[in-house]
Amino acid sequence: MKFKLTSIATALILSNPAVAESLESLESFAGIEKVVVEGQYLSSNESNSIKSPTPIIDVPQSLSILTAAEITARGINSISDIIDYTPGVNTSQGEGHRDSVVFRGVRSTADFFIDGNRDDVQYYRALYNIEQVEILRGPNALLFGRGGTGGVLNRVTKKAQLDQSVSNYQASLNTFGGFSGQIDTNFSTGDRSAIRINAMVESLDNHRDFYDGDRIGFNPTARIELSDDTIVDLSYEYIDHERFIDRGIPTGDDGRPVEVFEDTVFADPENNYHEVEAHVFRATIEHQFTGNLKGNFTANYGDFDKVYANFYASDYDQSSNIVELDGYIDTTVRDSLTLTGNLVGEYRTGSIGHTIITGAEFIQTSSDQNRFNPVFDSTMDDRETFVATRPLNFNGFAGVNANGETITTSFSDLNDDTRVELDVFSFYIQDEIEISEKLDLIIGARFDSFDIEVFNADPDVLETRTREDEEVSPRAGLVYKPQENISLYISYSESFLPRSGEQYTDINGSDDQLDPNTFTNQEIGLKWDFAEGLSFTAAIFENEQSSPQVADNDPSTLDVIDSEISGYELQIRGHLTDAWTISANYSNLDGEIVDRSGPTGFTPRELPETTFSIWTAYEINNVFGVGLGVTYQDDSFVNNSNSATLPSYTRVDASAYYDVSEDLRLQLNIENLTDELYFPNSHSTHQVTVGEPINAMLSVVGSF
Repeated sequence: MKFKLTSIATALILSNPAVAESLESLESFAGIEKVVVEGQYLSSNESNSIKSPTPIIDVPQSLSILTAAEITARGINSISDIIDYTPGVNTSQGEGHRDSVVFRGVRSTADFFIDGNRDDVQYYRALYNIEQVEILRGPNALLFGRGGTGGVLNRVTKKAQLDQSVSNYQASLNTFGGFSGQIDTNFSTGDRSAIRINAMVESLDNHRDFYDGDRIGFNPTARIELSDDTIVDLSYEYIDHERFIDRGIPTGDDGRPVEVFEDTVFADPENNYHEVEAHVFRATIEHQFTGNLKGNFTANYGDFDKVYANFYASDYDQSSNIVELDGYIDTTVRDSLTLTGNLVGEYRTGSIGHTIITGAEFIQTSSDQNRFNPVFDSTMDDRETFVATRPLNFNGFAGVNANGETITTSFSDLNDDTRVELDVFSFYIQDEIEISEKLDLIIGARFDSFDIEVFNADPDVLETRTREDEEVSPRAGLVYKPQENISLYISYSESFLPRSGEQYTDINGSDDQLDPNTFTNQEIGLKWDFAEGLSFTAAIFENEQSSPQVADNDPSTLDVIDSEISGYELQIRGHLTDAWTISANYSNLDGEIVDRSGPTGFTPRELPETTFSIWTAYEINNVFGVGLGVTYQDDSFVNNSNSATLPSYTRVDASAYYDVSEDLRLQLNIENLTDELYFPNSHSTHQVTVGEPINAMLSVVGSF
C-alpha cells in the first residue's frame, strides 16, 4: 500500500507525550466557549441514528457533513456547490441533466441516498428540505449496499418536531434573473404529534443562451409519538423539475476548451430539455425495546417519470470551424420499494464493550427505459455538421447544415428499449468492539443478493436476460485513541458494482456472464479535536478496482484487470474564535488506467491531482458578518486518452449578511468574485462545461 510517508510521520508525531502536553494547554486555554456542533453523528436525525450513533472522531473513515444552517449561509443551492468545498471529490457534467460526482476518482450518478435509502434516479437534487448532507469517502457497501465504490452522498431530511411552532422562509433573486422561494413550517397537532411542511419554487436562469427552468418541491411530514418508546415519522414528497440541457462547448486542436465559444450553445433551443416528476413516500417506526436495544423499520416508495432530450457537439474541426452534432431522447419510468430494518444493541462481555448493528434490506425496482436517436434527412444518420456560429443555424429540428443545405430531423431511430425487474435482498452485521478505553475494533460484513431480469423490447432482438449475483462485502477498522480528543485509525473495506451498471440496463452481449466489478479501499487516518469546536482530519488511502473481462484470445476464460487510485486528504473545520469559523480542505489524487496489456501511462479522466478549498466566515458584530471562499482545482483530463484537458482554475466566492431584527436577515452571496472564465467539468471530449461568470444572489431569510 503506497501511503505517503509524511502523513504517517504526522500521525506518529501527534501521538507522542510532548504533543499530549500541548493538548492539555490548549484544553485549558481560557476564552474559548464550548460550541455544540450539529451533525456530529452519521445519520444524526432520529430516524436514521440507528446506523451506529458513533461520534465522528471514532469512525474509521473519511467523511464531511454540511448542515442546513451552513447551506443557507453560503448560498448553496445544488449538490455541486457542496462538492466544490469537499476534499477528495469533484463534479462531473452529468450530461446536463443529473448530479454526477467523482468520488476519489470513481465517477458515479447513482451513489446518492436520502435518509439512508437509495436515490438512484438521475436528476438534480434540491436542498430545500434537507437538515444536513453527509459525504462518506471510500467503499461503503456495508451500510449502503452495491455501488458506493468511491463514496456516497446521503441527504438527511427535515422531520416534524414535537412541541415546536415555528415558520421559516427564504426568498432569493440573482443577477441572471433567477429567483426562488422556500418555506419551512412546523406546528404541533397534539401533545404527541406534529406536522412539518417544507416547500420550494425556483425559476432558473444563467449566463448561457436559451437556458431556463423551473423547479417545484413539496414535502409535508408528520411525527406521531405512539408511546414514550415508539415514534412514527411519515413523509410525502412531490418533485417537479424542468430545465434546459446544456452539454457545453468543444475542445480545439490544442485539446483545451475553445474559449471563443464561452457564450455559444451547441444544441437545439427547442429540443434540449429535461423533465422529471416524482412522488416519494417514506415511513419510519423507531422503537426503544430496552435501555440497550433500539430498532427501526423504514418503508420507502418512489414513483419517477423522467424524460430528457438533447443535441450536443460530438466533433469539432477548428480549421474549418465546423461542428458535428449528435443527440437522443431518453425516457425512464421507474418505481422502487425499499424495506429496511435495523437493530442496534449495546452490551458488555466482561471488560469488553460491544455496539452491534444488524440489519436487513429488501429492494424491488421496476424500470422501463428507451432511447431514440435522431435521423437527419440529409445524411439518413444521427449526425450532421454545422458552421459553429452563435447561435447555430439549427432550431426546432430544422436548420441549414455546413454545406448550405436545408435539413430536418426527428427522434425516430430506436436505440434501445428495455424493461428491468430487480430484486435485492441484503443482510448485514457490524460489531464495534471497545477493547479498552483507547482501542476499538470494528468488524462487519454485508451479504447482497442481486437478481435482475432485463427484457430487450427492441423488435429486432426481443430477448430476456437474467443474472443473479451474491456478494459479501467485508469491513474492518481499528481505532486507537491516545487522548480522548485524538484518534488514529486504519480501515479496510470492499464494495461491488454489478455488470448491469448504475441504471440496471446493460447485461447484453457477454456482460450477463461476467462477475461484478469489485473495489477495495485501504485507509489510515488521524482525527484530532485540538480545541473546543475545532477539528483536524487527515487520511491516506488506496482504492483498487478489479474488473473481469472476457479474454480476447479465449472467450471461455477471463482476464481480471486491476486499476488503482491513491491519494491523501486534509480537512480542518470549526471555530477559531467565537466569531470566526473556518472550513479548509486539501486533497491529492494519483491514478493510472490499466488495460489488458497492463499500465497504460494514461490518467483517468476528471482526476485532478490537487484540489483545495477554504471557506471562512467572521461575525463583525451582533448584526453583521462576512464570508470568503476560495476553491482551486488542478488540471485534469477530459477523456481517458488524455488528448483533451480541463484547465486548472481558482474561483473566489464571498458573502455578507445583516440582521435587521431577530426574525429578519438580509444576505448577499457572490460567486466567482474575480469573474474568472473557468471550466469546472465535462462529459466527453467536446462537451466541456462553462463556469458561471460573476453573479450575485440577494436573499431575505426570516421567521414568523
